[in-house]
Amino acid sequence: MCQLRRGLRRVLQSGCSQHDVRMVEETSAPLRNVSSSRGNHESLSFPWTLTLLASVLITTIAVDVLGNLLVILSVVRNRKLRKTGNAFVVNLAVADLVVAIYPYPMVLTAIFNNGWIAGNIHCQISGFLMGLSVIGSIFNITGIAINRYCYICHSLNYDKIFSKMNTVCYIVIVWVFTILAIMPNWFMESLQYDARVYSCTFAQSVSSLYTIIVVVVHFILPISIVTYCYLRIWIFVIQVRKRAKPDNQLKIKPHDFRNFLTMFVVFVLFAVCWAPLNFIGLAVAIQPSLGQAIPVWLFTASYFMAYFNSCLNAVIYGVLNNNFRKEYKRIVLCLFNFHC
Repeated sequence: MCQLRRGLRRVLQSGCSQHDVRMVEETSAPLRNVSSSRGNHESLSFPWTLTLLASVLITTIAVDVLGNLLVILSVVRNRKLRKTGNAFVVNLAVADLVVAIYPYPMVLTAIFNNGWIAGNIHCQISGFLMGLSVIGSIFNITGIAINRYCYICHSLNYDKIFSKMNTVCYIVIVWVFTILAIMPNWFMESLQYDARVYSCTFAQSVSSLYTIIVVVVHFILPISIVTYCYLRIWIFVIQVRKRAKPDNQLKIKPHDFRNFLTMFVVFVLFAVCWAPLNFIGLAVAIQPSLGQAIPVWLFTASYFMAYFNSCLNAVIYGVLNNNFRKEYKRIVLCLFNFHC
């Protein structure tokens, strides 16, 4: 202990001013660990755990980039897919691509280094783009649901409601709302590094009220709107199928129903993947003492489950939508110079 005290005394006498110490503290402050003290002791530093998280993220990035590029190229190339409703599908693909290009590789780097080494600026950019992608995804999924509802339940007015000009306006509105929804995070200083998930992300512990507002506005409200739209569609489909002699105007073509089913599965998987994380945040915001009761592994699993969702949509289109599946094959064959 005496040697330690003498060493500290020499450091203080070496010319380091209080201002220098304060600058060091201020530089490291934005990257403070927002996990609980209990979470620090339960750090996921086991080799097999880090290997699993890295494997999940690498798979997600690869499938995300390849799949969503195929989605965008398919809509651009195929006339059958160039419909106003698919404008939201393209925007959803763009939102999913955003995280695969920048935030996910940054998280992967943090996993490999067992900590964030990129600095505060990259932390803020990564957190902002992560939020932009998530909010953009749910808002575009909401747009898809409203589009499908109008197409099936109000088919006579669909062309007027979703004209090309109107659709462009809707797309602009979606991204404007997305940016406005993520901006308060900078004022609240809620984009912070969390060692439990190796990510710069929304810190649920910053403000209970703000966390509740975020979960309600960014998840529960859009999910409620989408649920209403799809519930009305299902009721309409059941009513039409029960009619012995349905009117021509009320007939639902098989490919229209398959398209609706595809978008419905996209919504269900999004809700399943993101619900655990949002409900954990909501529960902790309402009852802060629960933060100590939630295991680190459960919190981490909910995050990476949400991350994994960004690569699923393109796979769903290929499995359930025949037009997308055929166009995927054409693009892949063209890339390998087999047939264009």
